[in-house]
Amino acid sequence: MTDRPIRVLVVEDDPVAADAHVMYVGRVPGFVVVGKATTGAEARRALERTPVDLLLLDLHLPDVHGLQLARSLRTAGHHADVVAVTSARDLAVVREGVSLGVVQYVLKPFTFATLRDRLVRYAEFRASVGEASGQAEVDRALAALRAPGPAALPKGLSAPTLERVTVVLRDAGEGLTASGAAEAVGISRITARRYLEHLVDAGRAARRPQYGTVGRPELQYRWVTGR
Repeated sequence: MTDRPIRVLVVEDDPVAADAHVMYVGRVPGFVVVGKATTGAEARRALERTPVDLLLLDLHLPDVHGLQLARSLRTAGHHADVVAVTSARDLAVVREGVSLGVVQYVLKPFTFATLRDRLVRYAEFRASVGEASGQAEVDRALAALRAPGPAALPKGLSAPTLERVTVVLRDAGEGLTASGAAEAVGISRITARRYLEHLVDAGRAARRPQYGTVGRPELQYRWVTGR
């Protein structure tokens, strides 16, 4: 890590996801959030006011695509690195991002552990200074950005089921109870709740209270997608 904290600007139009990203970054030693923007225009204004080392950048903003924003920032002389946060899985976009200073991609939904790993690796890469003694040292510096493998889901959760729950939740529009998700996906209510809670922890969903039906006065919870 550097002596000075790495200054991060969170660029995310969804308030639930943005707040989660700010919280996640704040929990990683050596990083500090210096601002939050919900559009490309807000991000540009923030960069004019505040020095930034790293953008945590959602690629799907309401006024501009994230890569178009990154390109315009490079043209304007801003040299902050970029960690792209996106649900898009188009590898052509990944390749384009490399040339624009995108040093990491984090696919939604993700956990705090996943983002922490990417930020720590970025900090290690950033800390590589001076002249390399040879090819091996160059390789080690670049390898710091590479994750050793896919981030593991919590025990008992599977990626295919998580994807199905995510799709069902997104298509529900107004939100979904654990029972509704369980019925739609074909899993138990308890299992559905675990997946929904995982999406909440990942900043991809949020709980909100809903009063139960007659005879069930206890509070129930519905989840809404963060994006």
